[in-house]
Amino acid sequence: MKNLSGRAWAVWRRNLDVFSKTWRVNLIPPAIEPVLYLLALGFGVGAFITDIDGVPYIRFIAPALFAVSVMNASFFECTYGSYVRMYYQKTFDAIVATPVTIEEVIAGEILWGATRSLISAAIILPVLILFGVVDLPGSLLLVPFAFVAGLLFASIGMCFTAVIPNIESINYPAFLFITPMFLFSGTFFPIDLLPEPLQALALAVLPLAHVVNVARALTLSTGWNLLVLGLLWMAAATPLIFLLALRLMKKRLIV
Repeated sequence: MKNLSGRAWAVWRRNLDVFSKTWRVNLIPPAIEPVLYLLALGFGVGAFITDIDGVPYIRFIAPALFAVSVMNASFFECTYGSYVRMYYQKTFDAIVATPVTIEEVIAGEILWGATRSLISAAIILPVLILFGVVDLPGSLLLVPFAFVAGLLFASIGMCFTAVIPNIESINYPAFLFITPMFLFSGTFFPIDLLPEPLQALALAVLPLAHVVNVARALTLSTGWNLLVLGLLWMAAATPLIFLLALRLMKKRLIV
């Protein structure tokens, strides 16, 4: 941590400048995807499900789809995006030739990944409000919360970037880590429907489960015990994974 300073924000600013020139390509498709899920599952599957614990199905999945979008924005920014900048564009090599340290480069990348989650949240939340599937004003807290959740998933993504041998190998964490979280983190059905060992496993090792619980508590004004548990879990896990990402990336970049 002694090699970290405010220069990490210079790396963040560099990524923001690039993003501002290509925002249509980077922003519009991820913004449309959760809307399609909401329409297809909320109104389609939801027509066959009366409610879940007294909550209409479309309102039940809306915060989960929000959480998934936040996860994807930061995770894939710090896997595919960071790997391209590191390996193909040699951006990291160019930056560390300046007074910016390796740790600051990686911290800036993680901060940018979290910002991508915040941007995604700022686009999706008005859509959810327009559909009337979230409560106000509590759901407005989803936007700052998206940055916090983004730090977690960006750090996880950076850990994978540090150990994968090539860009094609990012498919492994995408399919073996992200996809199981997408299915078993309480997104489409309550976690308590799973067998008890799987419930415990999901809450112990699946970050998305806690992000979904917090998002659902904020949007439905219920489940405050799960909100507290989720925030505590994230507060404990995020710094550890962030430091691990710094260490692994430094090990990879210093040969």
